[in-house]
Amino acid sequence: MEAVRAIADPVRREILDLLRHGPRTAGAIAGAFSVSRPAVSRHLRVLREHGLVHDELRGRERVYRLDTTPLAPVEAWLV
Repeated sequence: MEAVRAIADPVRREILDLLRHGPRTAGAIAGAFSVSRPAVSRHLRVLREHGLVHDELRGRERVYRLDTTPLAPVEAWLV
């Protein structure tokens, strides 16, 4: 249930909510928040380290997509 620590932060939960609607570039994600781009980058790194997002380099942009697999143990625990 390591993923619980990753989703403890409200900004990270909002990032995941954005990605529920489909992949987005790092710039598009950062543009949705009032925090700095480096702060959003740190949040994305935490989410990536916990397997909740995956990124792909497309040209000069990094595209992130959601992966809910690490949340399966949390869901199983809740039901």
